[in-house]
Amino acid sequence: MAVPKIRVLIIDDSASVRQALTSVLQEDPEIEVIGAASDPFAAARYIKDELPDVITLDVEMPRMDGITFLRKIMEQCPVPVVMCSSLTEEGSETLMHALEAGAVDVILKPRMGVADHLTESRMMIRETVKGAARARVRGRKAQTRPVQVQEKLTADVMLMPPTGRAMSRTTEMVVCIGASTGGTEALREVLMALPANSPGIVVVQHMPEQFTRAFAKRLDGLCEVSVKEAQDGDTVMRGHVLIAPGGRHTLLQRQGARYLVSVREGPLVSRHRPSVDVLFRSAANSAGSNAVGIIMTGMGDDGARGLLEMKQGGARTFAQDEATCVVFGMPKEAITRDAVDKIVPLGAIARELLHATAR
Repeated sequence: MAVPKIRVLIIDDSASVRQALTSVLQEDPEIEVIGAASDPFAAARYIKDELPDVITLDVEMPRMDGITFLRKIMEQCPVPVVMCSSLTEEGSETLMHALEAGAVDVILKPRMGVADHLTESRMMIRETVKGAARARVRGRKAQTRPVQVQEKLTADVMLMPPTGRAMSRTTEMVVCIGASTGGTEALREVLMALPANSPGIVVVQHMPEQFTRAFAKRLDGLCEVSVKEAQDGDTVMRGHVLIAPGGRHTLLQRQGARYLVSVREGPLVSRHRPSVDVLFRSAANSAGSNAVGIIMTGMGDDGARGLLEMKQGGARTFAQDEATCVVFGMPKEAITRDAVDKIVPLGAIARELLHATAR
């Protein structure tokens, strides 16, 4: 029996973007574009006839903006929505509001002039839509379509595997967190629950470049801990959270008794950049038993291998439970690999983090 395709509705006022997204998505045999609308009013006619599995929604459109339409969708007929935006600082601030309003993920409008970028964008756009199709949206049941397996690079392309040597304990612990689809709101809940003197934290959240800066800025205004987008050489300090910048890998390094981050260029790892696997492996290499690893909601398996390496190096490891995940992909893969010491609901992650790092 044939597996039903993921039905996608594209909403964007640019004809060229509608054409480009349609082409990119329909190259995948698991995806079917059921329509491409120029504004929310035209989209409503499509939705009336056939409810899509996923909607890609532009932020700025005539007659009704994307955020307003998103709120109407979430109230009337909840559907996984992926926001689509150009790479701008102002746009990234707006997208933070979209994620809070119920959007499950973000993609950049394709930049058709750069061949290498387009190749990576094709893969990322399709994977984002597939992840959205499996998302829980306000009681909507998760989809069960199998994911087409594609060849992908591992963390080996960025750094050597852990040596297995025991790490000496330091006076400080470091926490590494990885998340993807649904992670922006999940991370907000975790970080807002932490006191100002929490251990240093490094986060990889799958987001496009520039959006991570706005994400960090927004969290910084909500949390007792200080939150910023990581820069190369930043020290991991108590009471501070570093968010890996989109488009570059972030690694944990140790200098004497202190930890710092290295922000690097590099290929996609586990189909992502930044990659959770890269961060977790670097933590296994540099921190060993001084680290705590946490894997949260997201599609795919990025982070599962790295979390196992952290556990084998003596780190304490946690996974968000299925009931509170938007997409139970990354945590499930880590659990399957026996990389997780404890499975906890979202509301308990902050408490477990603090307990695991207490001396």
